[in-house]
Amino acid sequence: MTEKQAVAAELAPAGVLRVAINYGNPVLAQRGELEQTPRGVSADLAHSVAQELGLSVQFHSYDSAQMVVDGVYKDEWDLAFLAIDPKRAEKILFTQAYVHIEGTYLVRSDSDYQSVEQLDRRGVCIAVGKGAAYDLFLSRALKQADLVRAPTSAAAIDLFVEQELDAAAGVRQPLERYARSRDRLRVLPDSFTVIRQAMAVPAGRTLAHAWMQEFIARQKNQGMVAQFLADSGQSNVSVPQ
Repeated sequence: MTEKQAVAAELAPAGVLRVAINYGNPVLAQRGELEQTPRGVSADLAHSVAQELGLSVQFHSYDSAQMVVDGVYKDEWDLAFLAIDPKRAEKILFTQAYVHIEGTYLVRSDSDYQSVEQLDRRGVCIAVGKGAAYDLFLSRALKQADLVRAPTSAAAIDLFVEQELDAAAGVRQPLERYARSRDRLRVLPDSFTVIRQAMAVPAGRTLAHAWMQEFIARQKNQGMVAQFLADSGQSNVSVPQ
């Protein structure tokens, strides 16, 4: 058995690469014309992995990162694309980051808030998507403000608007896109964290994880990650070296 055959056998024991696609992060994944044909850097990287290892791909769709994380406990996927977080690392092996994304706040235009640090005050309520990377970060970082959780990142924005909360936390690009589509909303210029997006496999698949580390380093060095992002209209995202 060759090294790639051994990696493929460990990564996809059933012979089909089951890939979790999180549509809750539109920077990484966008819906294609058909449900099983996602677009974006996540899908492109998954196809590249499958091609190198001689596997077919089966995409599994999720509406939030928390749903993806829950899926690993149910043995629903072999490969996922998630933000690195120590809590998730209890059950998931992460590669090095291939994308850096800013976590910031959406606020009303007439709000007094001009920077993220100003929102950590007593009585401030911030909408977040439950289990998202920035929810996990803010749960540790905030000292006084309260988090109000919605099932998904998109639902957190709706919650912010409907309940007239102080802010909605999220990924900069979709927040800015939403603000441009509505009146009297803006996104703060700074960020409360840089979210490190990585490829992920279930814990225990150490051979596959080591191969995936080499794979994503090669994809970054060859400019493929930047190309995949550009192809899906996300060229303003940072690719770490």
